[in-house]
Amino acid sequence: MSTHDRHLRVGMVGYAFMGAAHSQAWRTVNRVYDLPAQVRMSLICGRDESKVADAAGRLGWEAHTTDWRRLVESDEIDVVDICTPGDSHCEIAIAALAAGKHVLCEKPLANTVEEARLMAAAAARARAGGVRAMCGFNYRRVPAVTMMRQLVADGRLGVVRHVRAAYLQDWIVDPQFPLVWRLQRDRAGSGALGDIGAHIVDLTQYVTGQRISGVSALTETFVKERPLPTGSSGLAAHADGNGQATGPVTVDDAAAFVARLDGGALATYEASRFATGRKNALRVEINGSLGTVLFDLERLNELEFYDATRPAAEQGFTRILVTEGEHPYMSAWWPPGHIIGYEHSFTHQMRDFVEAVATGVDPAPSFADALQVQLVLDAVTRSAELGSSWTEVAPDVVAELAA
Repeated sequence: MSTHDRHLRVGMVGYAFMGAAHSQAWRTVNRVYDLPAQVRMSLICGRDESKVADAAGRLGWEAHTTDWRRLVESDEIDVVDICTPGDSHCEIAIAALAAGKHVLCEKPLANTVEEARLMAAAAARARAGGVRAMCGFNYRRVPAVTMMRQLVADGRLGVVRHVRAAYLQDWIVDPQFPLVWRLQRDRAGSGALGDIGAHIVDLTQYVTGQRISGVSALTETFVKERPLPTGSSGLAAHADGNGQATGPVTVDDAAAFVARLDGGALATYEASRFATGRKNALRVEINGSLGTVLFDLERLNELEFYDATRPAAEQGFTRILVTEGEHPYMSAWWPPGHIIGYEHSFTHQMRDFVEAVATGVDPAPSFADALQVQLVLDAVTRSAELGSSWTEVAPDVVAELAA
């Protein structure tokens, strides 16, 4: 049997927003890339029988279940993909790793540092037996972001001095928007900080090759009480609007912090779900001694690059359209200039994960990498609670777990 005849049987827990995005990627990855294993979408899990049955048919899964333990323990599953709220990541991932399943878990890795440590330790133990684990920070797989990293690594920016990152949304600006699970600490762990702030923490560390070592932070909850929902799906929800009961919002609506990276760079970060008019605006700029590079998710096929080594008369920002076959991930897609979109980042994520699992190498970001992001989020939270005092990011055992 050739390696191309090998199948990886995937079981996925969760079927809403991220479940749909992951399903699209699992359906697509073998049709786009020539990989050493074929993905089989074997089993999907959700709590509601009728809804998960509908999702299985709509998203392309062979079977469904309402019992995640059945999925994890099944001899017919090789990979467990976790797309649930953060309060269940730890239990599902540790059980899956103990059962010898490879694990892909959505970000943030967990709701607390303690849970993330347990998950990273479980992944380290499983790794010794050839079991792989990865956290799903999909924006790493946008071709322009990967190229951005290459420019920094190749020294095109020189010494990195400044990092500016913002991730802005507005989907909860209306104070009558219901109290969905993302606004409850026991389900989500944190608000804008963990939901979208985690992305820019990981992305900037990935691009620069530097880790955040300390922070000074502010967080705010602008709307303290919200109506209880009568229904929700993904980022959409509704309430009956007739003065029904309300509940407390227990997470942050926005977070802002300054940081120092361990290579000496100064950084600023902002994450908000109250930036009116901003739907999904992620923007990162890196300034170095020899140049600047800028990425904007709303123009995800482009980079802006300033090369200060050019003659003064020729200097200026250059727009790079990242659609050439030699650009990261792009050889499998369309002719130059034919753009790709948000969903492709998940296909690229699955490509890298499948290739790593099938060839026996460690995928990135690892659970140890994701634990380090969790430690940054924890430092931000502690700093805000202490009046924005300077707070070091705990070194913990990240390096040891990653080794």
